[in-house]
Amino acid sequence: QVQLVESGGGLLQAGDSLRLSCAASGGTFITHAMGWFRQAPGKEREFVSGISRTGSTTYYGDSVKGRFTISRDNAKHMVYLQMNSLKPEDTAVYYCAADPHSAFSVPKRESEYAYWGQGTQVTVSS
Repeated sequence: QVQLVESGGGLLQAGDSLRLSCAASGGTFITHAMGWFRQAPGKEREFVSGISRTGSTTYYGDSVKGRFTISRDNAKHMVYLQMNSLKPEDTAVYYCAADPHSAFSVPKRESEYAYWGQGTQVTVSS
């Protein structure tokens, strides 16, 4: 059983940068692919970014490609999401998720992730 705790959310202005962190505990971190999702008010949860177990493979949703960067530190059991050039449409609750099954790929579907954090709010004003 993996526990995930996100941190780093806040209130920002368009164009700002922010780094979200996700601390994992209770499992073998290196065996889990990790992902970030977000959910805006009135919208479905959407895939933001994912990273494979070793960090060698990453994937981004079209809306954040070129602006966001995912990374992981397996020694510290941490996953990060560096968000640059933030836009008001990035406003959402951001969730960290862990997938214990994908060996080398990056899961992109919500249903592929077994463990979820509680989320952290990111609000971007124009």
